Amino acid sequence: MLNHISGGVTAAQGFRAGAVRCGIKASSQKDDTAVIVSDVPCTAAAVYTTNRVKAAPILVTREHLADHTARAVIVNSGNANACAPEGPENARREAAACAALLGIAETDVVVCSTGVIGQRINIECIEENLHNIVLTADGSDAAANAIMTTDTVPKTVAVEFTVGGKTCRMGGICKGSGMIHPNMGTMLCFITTDCAVDGELLQSLLLAAVKKSFNRVSVDGDTSTNDTCCVLANGMAGNAPVADPASADCAAFTEALEAVCVALARKIAGDGEGATKLITCTVSGASDEQTAEGLAKAVCASSLVKAAMFGADANWGRILCAMGYSGETFDPEGVDVAFSSAAGSVAVCAKGRALNFDEDIAKKVLLEPEVTIEVTLYEGEASVTAWGCDLTYDYVRINGDYRT
Repeated sequence: MLNHISGGVTAAQGFRAGAVRCGIKASSQKDDTAVIVSDVPCTAAAVYTTNRVKAAPILVTREHLADHTARAVIVNSGNANACAPEGPENARREAAACAALLGIAETDVVVCSTGVIGQRINIECIEENLHNIVLTADGSDAAANAIMTTDTVPKTVAVEFTVGGKTCRMGGICKGSGMIHPNMGTMLCFITTDCAVDGELLQSLLLAAVKKSFNRVSVDGDTSTNDTCCVLANGMAGNAPVADPASADCAAFTEALEAVCVALARKIAGDGEGATKLITCTVSGASDEQTAEGLAKAVCASSLVKAAMFGADANWGRILCAMGYSGETFDPEGVDVAFSSAAGSVAVCAKGRALNFDEDIAKKVLLEPEVTIEVTLYEGEASVTAWGCDLTYDYVRINGDYRT
């Protein structure tokens, strides 16, 4: 049984978090540096951007997590420390500052950054001000707010589940609004759990969960240099470590991890830069999961589909067009398309051809803040859901002067 609870990244036993303004971006008055720490050592796993250009914090974090152990996370907003002078050195200095604050080894610190690419990070201000941070068992919201850049709302979730007869908790926070595309976008995600789990198994489970969640989100077609999704598991729930991938305990843990990742992925899609609505695309009846995934992602990534959703225009032809260039094999004359939302549903295409539908009803359906595009094939049993958002005038406004 999976229950949603409050608490975010500090919902699990033994985790504290907090945030502080160090002054990384002089023009901003918001907290810009967050720390998450466990009272005891953790097994750890992480997944990173597929962009060939990787920010310095990723290179350092990979080194630190080579043994699948960690104790803390430090993350700053305002500067990505990517393609920047002294990048790796400054990422190590940031990890060292966190380690000194907590009295732990530098190699037990995950370090992440988000913000402007190509500028030297003001590492000195972090070193000078980090000691002012207050870490508490209810500090999740402070941390979630501190890591935001163009996000308009903090993104947090937590669940409670049972493993080995023990009540376990898992929670997470993330940031992400623009530069979001399958294979992760400008997103940082931090998940904590008090469930005990083997480190190598945790890595494989995280990879699978990311594939079903963050890798099925598209806001604007860009994949960032800094994307990181990290999980820390401290075992304080007292369960026997989950180690057998075929066990019921592993299934319960997997369900919790996927639920947290999907919930956060949906929040990222719904808060896309300039967006007014969350778009969900479900492709069902496909010959296999790969085909369904490729088709759903192509629809969510299409700029023309996104623009039609912004205008509440039931232009289903753009959906078939996106499916057609997806690279996946399917029968164009065996495709049904419908739109649904809280306002109802409307079928617009059957067997690849237009249906007579009421444009006014379709408009009402598409004006809702969450719209589902339902694509049905008749070629198999596979079904996949992907997420995106509409493309608005504000997206260009936000990104036209992001650096300055």
